[in-house]
Amino acid sequence: MKQLNCLIIDDEPIAREGIQSYCNEIPFLNVVALCKNVLQANHYLHKNEIDLIFLDINMPILSGIDWLKGLKKSPSVIMTTAYKEYALQSFTYNVLDYLVKPISFKRFLQAVNKVNSYHGHKDERNMLFLKSERQLKKIHTKDILFAESMQNYIKVVTSNETIVTHISLKSFKDLVPEDHFIQTHKSYIVSKYKVDKIVENQIIIGDYKIPISVRLKKIVLSKF
Repeated sequence: MKQLNCLIIDDEPIAREGIQSYCNEIPFLNVVALCKNVLQANHYLHKNEIDLIFLDINMPILSGIDWLKGLKKSPSVIMTTAYKEYALQSFTYNVLDYLVKPISFKRFLQAVNKVNSYHGHKDERNMLFLKSERQLKKIHTKDILFAESMQNYIKVVTSNETIVTHISLKSFKDLVPEDHFIQTHKSYIVSKYKVDKIVENQIIIGDYKIPISVRLKKIVLSKF
């Protein structure tokens, strides 16, 4: 599996170590350096190839955002900060996600899955990791039949197994290929390539019957 080389920039040692420990849990992330300020990071970038930067904002010498402004070409960036107010400004640059401290592993995983999808590695572009039963499970999107919302969790049904994970249906929808999946109901997202037939207000996939809401029926039918 091809890995993303990561650089962590934060003036707080505990914050650097926390991000690094999260990265160590993700098979496609490879932390190559920890920097306490952007000057150290700048020096490292000139000599090494980096795919992803975890970047704090409020730091001595120069802020993370001011540093980004001066970069002619930056790797993908995930902001890691205690301040919510810079979110809109940060997306002007090559920022793919904005994480507010304290950062949960669930939210971290969502962000790095997005980055992995963005980079579109040949074997990994249709793959993601979901946390379930205290472990990370790799699933290929081509194997997903449908996902069902269960309040703060979702149930992802694949050709091989059913995975329950703590993520919203909306967040999950953002992770999978938009042209492969259809929202049929406020609680369901379906792979259009797994549909066997549509009967009235239901999609049939094998023995599963997934509802189609009245509001979404016209949109669902147009996808076929």
